[in-house]
Amino acid sequence: MPEKMLQFTNLEGKMPAKRSAKQRRDDFAEIYGDYTPKEASEQASRCSQCGVPFCQNHCPLQNNIPDWLQLSAEGDWQGAYELSAQTNPMPEICGRICPQDKLCEGSCVIEQSTHGTVSIGAVERHLTDMAWENGWITPITPVQERPQSVGIIGAGPAGLAAAEYLRVQGWQVYVYDRYDRAGGLLIYGIPNFKLDKDIVKRRVQRLEQAGVHFILNTNVDYAYMQTLQSKHEAILLAIGVYQARNLGIPCALNGQYPKSKPIKALGFLTNANCVGLDGSSLDEKTNTQQVCAGKNVLVIGGGDTAMDCVRTAIRQGANSVRCLYRRDENNMPGSRRETKNAQEEGVLFEWLKAPKALRVDDKGGLVLSAKQMRLGEKDASGRQSIEEAKAKDKEYHVDIVIEALGFSPEDLHDLHPELTLSRHASLKVHPLSYETNIEGLYGAGDIVRGASLVVWAIKEGREAAQSMHTYLLTKER
Repeated sequence: MPEKMLQFTNLEGKMPAKRSAKQRRDDFAEIYGDYTPKEASEQASRCSQCGVPFCQNHCPLQNNIPDWLQLSAEGDWQGAYELSAQTNPMPEICGRICPQDKLCEGSCVIEQSTHGTVSIGAVERHLTDMAWENGWITPITPVQERPQSVGIIGAGPAGLAAAEYLRVQGWQVYVYDRYDRAGGLLIYGIPNFKLDKDIVKRRVQRLEQAGVHFILNTNVDYAYMQTLQSKHEAILLAIGVYQARNLGIPCALNGQYPKSKPIKALGFLTNANCVGLDGSSLDEKTNTQQVCAGKNVLVIGGGDTAMDCVRTAIRQGANSVRCLYRRDENNMPGSRRETKNAQEEGVLFEWLKAPKALRVDDKGGLVLSAKQMRLGEKDASGRQSIEEAKAKDKEYHVDIVIEALGFSPEDLHDLHPELTLSRHASLKVHPLSYETNIEGLYGAGDIVRGASLVVWAIKEGREAAQSMHTYLLTKER
C-alpha cells in the first residue's frame, strides 16, 4: 500500500471552502470553491483502501472510487479522470449534485469509525474540472458508423447518458425534448448555486460535436410517436416525471385571489432558472424572477427539491423563508448537507408539522394551519412513521406557499395506449433489459423508477442503451 494512502489519522477531512452565507444569499453562483491540487491530493490520501469498498457498493454507478482516489493522491489526475469516466459519463455533475452524504460518503468506512468521511464528491468534481481545463476529455469517436438510427425522447440525464453510449457504438442518435435546451432538470430544475449551467452545456456540446442530433421544442404525442417508431429502429423513453403532487388539503381561496394559490415547485424553479439563463421566463404570465422579493414564503416538503426552493426564495430577496416538514431532520429524504446550507442562509425549519388547511385572510394573505405530528416506528422506507399528536394546530401567515411534495408520471397512455404501466402509473419495463411490452421501445430514469436521483437516471440510461445496442445488433444481421 503506497505511503500516500491511509492518511485519515494524520489529516483532517475538509470540504472545499464555502462562500459565506451573507455573500451567497445575494447571487446564484455556486457556493463551493475548489481545492488546490495539493488539497485535493491530500483529501484523496485519507482513503483507507478498505478490502470491501462500501463507497463503491453504495454508488448506483458502481464507480471505482478507491482506485481513482489513489491515483488522485499520487497526482495522476488524468488517470484518475479516465478511470472515473469509465463508469460515469458526467462525473463533474455528480460531484456537484449527488447527495454523497446519503450514498458513497455516508457509507465510507472511516466515516463509520468517526474519523470523518473522505470528500469523494469534491475530489471527483476537482479531477473532472481539471480534465476539461487540460483537454483530457477528448471528442467522442464512434467504434464504427452504423446506418441505423435510434430515438431518445427526453434530454435529461438518462437521455444524455444513453445518447453518449449509443453514439460511441456508432448508431445515429436523435434526441427529442419539449424544452428549448437539452439537459432536462439539470438545466431547468437544479439551481445555478448547485450546478452552473455552463457545466451542462459543455456536455451537450460534446454530444453535438459527436453527431448527436437534438430536436428541441418538441412535444411527443401518440401521433408523433408513431412517426418516430417508423423512423427509428429503437426508441428510449427518458421523459422524467413532471406532474406535481398536490397538498390534498382544504383550500378556501374563494376564487378571488388567483395569485395566492400555492405555487408548484417545478414551475417556480424552471422559471427562476430561465431568468438565470437568458433573462426571460418560460411562462411570461407567471414570471417568477422576483416573485419572492419582500415576501414571507412557506415551502412544504423535505426533499432536495424543497431545499432548492427555499434557497432560491432566499436569493430572490424573500423577507422570510420557512420549510414545513412532517417528520424531523433525521428523517428527511434529502441531503443533510443541503439542509445545513439552507439553515446557514437563513431558512427556518418547522419540524413535525403537516399541512391541514389553507385559507385567505381579510387582507388577501395566506394562512396555512398545520397539525403537530409525532414519530412512530420505522416504515418500509426505513424512516420513522408519523402520526398526529394531541396538540393545538399552528397557523402560519405568509404571502406565498410553494408545494414541493414530489412528482408523479404524466398519463403515458397519451404517448402510447398499449404501454404497460406499474401500479404507480410509471412505465413498466423488463428489470434487466429495460424494454417495455412493445418491442424496440425502452424506458429509463424517473419515468420508470419514479422521482429519484440524477445518478440513478444516468445508471439506467446507460444500461438501457446497452440493451438497445444488443437489440440493434440482432436486427442488423
